[in-house]
Amino acid sequence: MNESHIATIASALGLQPSQVRHTAQLLAEEATVPFIARYRKEATGSLDEVVIADIRDRLETLAAIDKRRETVLNSLEENGHLTDALRERLEAADSLVEIEDIYLPYRPKRRTRATIAREKGLEPLAQLLMAQETGLDPFVAAEAFVQPEAGVASVDEALAGARDIIAETISEDADARSRIRRLFQEKAVVSSTVIEGKQAEGATYRDYFDWQEPIATIASHRMLAIRRGEKEDILSVSIRPDETEAVAILESLFIRTDGPAADQLRAAVKDGYKRLLSRSIETEIRLWAKERADTEAIRVFSENLQHLLMAPPLGAKRVLAIDPGFRTGCKVVCLDRQGKLLHHETLFPTAGSERQAREAADRMRRLVADFAIEAIAIGNGTAGKETLAFVRSLDLGKDIPAVLVNESGASIYSASEVAREEFPDLDLTVRGSVSIGRRLMDPLAELVKIDPKSIGVGQYQHDVDPDRLKQALDDVVIRCVNRVGVDVNRASVQLLTMVSGIGPRLARNIVAYRNEQGPFVSREALKKVPRLGEKAFEQAAGFLRIPDGAHPLDASAVHPERYAIVEAMARQVGVSLHDLMKHPEHRNRIRIADFVSETVGLPTLNDILEELAKPGRDPRDRFEAVEFAEGIDSMEDLRPGMHLNGIVTNVTAFGAFVDIGVHQDGLVHISELADRFVRHPSEVVRVQQAVKVTVLAVDTERRRISLSMKTEPASPPERVPLSTQAAESSARSDKSKRKKKPPIQKPGPFHNPFRDLLGDGSHS
Repeated sequence: MNESHIATIASALGLQPSQVRHTAQLLAEEATVPFIARYRKEATGSLDEVVIADIRDRLETLAAIDKRRETVLNSLEENGHLTDALRERLEAADSLVEIEDIYLPYRPKRRTRATIAREKGLEPLAQLLMAQETGLDPFVAAEAFVQPEAGVASVDEALAGARDIIAETISEDADARSRIRRLFQEKAVVSSTVIEGKQAEGATYRDYFDWQEPIATIASHRMLAIRRGEKEDILSVSIRPDETEAVAILESLFIRTDGPAADQLRAAVKDGYKRLLSRSIETEIRLWAKERADTEAIRVFSENLQHLLMAPPLGAKRVLAIDPGFRTGCKVVCLDRQGKLLHHETLFPTAGSERQAREAADRMRRLVADFAIEAIAIGNGTAGKETLAFVRSLDLGKDIPAVLVNESGASIYSASEVAREEFPDLDLTVRGSVSIGRRLMDPLAELVKIDPKSIGVGQYQHDVDPDRLKQALDDVVIRCVNRVGVDVNRASVQLLTMVSGIGPRLARNIVAYRNEQGPFVSREALKKVPRLGEKAFEQAAGFLRIPDGAHPLDASAVHPERYAIVEAMARQVGVSLHDLMKHPEHRNRIRIADFVSETVGLPTLNDILEELAKPGRDPRDRFEAVEFAEGIDSMEDLRPGMHLNGIVTNVTAFGAFVDIGVHQDGLVHISELADRFVRHPSEVVRVQQAVKVTVLAVDTERRRISLSMKTEPASPPERVPLSTQAAESSARSDKSKRKKKPPIQKPGPFHNPFRDLLGDGSHS
């Protein structure tokens, strides 16, 4: 184990080296992040999943740096460039950028102007100029290098070649690159302009047709939008600091005297910056800005996904689920308490004839009675609210709630390989209805079947690094699944796959064994599953639940390796294990300190006592349905000033999108989220949160709704501005424009340039 890596990570995260060391050791032993967080708290000092995953990622990054360092050292040695000083510099480098800067002058490269000048024998002249000896006359010195047969016909050509060598030397100098890189990061300006003739084609990006903003402060979503516009050949983009300041930095590094030689060096410095260094560093900064934007976008996506996955479940109920529709009718399915499909058919309650509506009503009442339905789930897409009104008109009783369910991603599931395997003979719409019903029962169990990128709670998810995004979203899904726990006798292959230590192959083996042998009666019985060895059992057992199992603790989050401790606790107070779990007065008599050992400390013991109080408890909130306003079914029904109930469907860096039951999400801009200043919307709202909003403005032509969550919302302006920047620029003076400083531009409350890129929020 590399102790320098341990120290580096501990310092960066503000942890004790021992915490990082023990975590690294557990990861090296192939322990999973959820297992370490839940069952090895004594080793890590009670680190949570997020920190443990961060340690894992940093260890991987440092390993990649070590691997590249070794490759560079080998290359330098093979080519005869490696010196003790160079080795020392590389060993001290702590980033890939620093390693590449050191290696740059020595790495093989294509023929350049400097290469050609060296071939003409002009490197000694370049070295003379860079030495800046007192009294050196460049023109006199250059005369000795005039060799027509070598391609140097004059003093001017000799000096030009020497300057090319100097320019390249400067552009490859590690210190120079570091200083200029820092200048770019701190003071470069992102500038975008529309490519001539692309105004109409690129209307989506009109807010960036003439845009400037400091790279240091540009928001993630704006950087990603600008990059996408450039990729689509709509925008021309540059990222540069003030050239004068950059050249001055380089001159301070390389010019020590004044005189004729200094003039040659100044020319070489300027050329080296403009032609070589600025372009190279701009490429780096683009990647740096992209990575920074990706990090923020992935963070927002991950946070939204976690809230969606941890949405309150209705629980094991017999559900009638409806995928609503007008012309094609409503696809109706009946599910048992385990989500098994019992029946499906098509009804026409909303768009057919009056006779069809009566028949649908009679049939719906019959289905509810025949299948002892306990709840009704209705997709919130087209005809959703109309179908909800129809169901409620049947007067089925208060004990049978009818709930609109967010069907985002249901169509993705319907066409997936998972759905085809489960329902090979059913139509896509029937599969979608099943997904809607199961999502009401348990959002987590159903959503794990869908690629997280397709769930619709992200921001520019198609623009960020796909590998980083997948790792982050997988971490979120795994974290949520293991936090909730899984009933091993009901879970799908997809849900079991996300359990610590299981994976796809073992998940299939578990389901196959369950189908052949019947339900598992104990956790110990899991060891009979083919290829489920001791290591997998150790990692998975605590997260797999067996209600009414052979051992009372099989339904809890207590790990089997700690059953003996709980049994000893029961003996200590003289009661049975069952009574210990049932009666708090018995648990209150436990002398917990008596059970502390070298491997089990108070964190684990406290977790055990907490679990005994509520065995197998679900950490998710209690389910509560959101009631949308009656009679407000489309955008045409909305009026400024209306107060409505809504549910948050997506949180971005610039605001939150809210479903108010009109098939078009409204935007609560960050400036309208609260009566106080909000740094980021996640401080105030989360996905699936029920909120109360006020309608500020409605643009039916452009399908945009502006909402507010303020106590006293701002009055809407007389007209809706055409763009965010139009609204912003109207408040800026002509004087500020003339200064040409990078404007701090923020999205206005009634238009959002990223809305076009994210999608229209429609449920249809």
